[in-house]
Amino acid sequence: MKPDYDFSKARRGAVTPAAARKTRITIRLDTDIIEWFKTKVNEAGGGNYQSLINDALKSHIRQHGLERTLRKLIREELRHVA
Repeated sequence: MKPDYDFSKARRGAVTPAAARKTRITIRLDTDIIEWFKTKVNEAGGGNYQSLINDALKSHIRQHGLERTLRKLIREELRHVA
């Protein structure tokens, strides 16, 4: 190991750039939630628990978000008609 290193041209940030369509955020989740996702990833033989959380959020939005939005729009339209 060298006694001195030159960091004058160093930059802060991730070693590898984030994938397209991904945004880095800071979010606080309960420890038991994180542990659950990590356990599921380990049971599956490996992977990334953050990707599993992302997939779970997408699934929830597909299942619930669209339905809720459509119901709201239909109610609003029915009020205008009635």
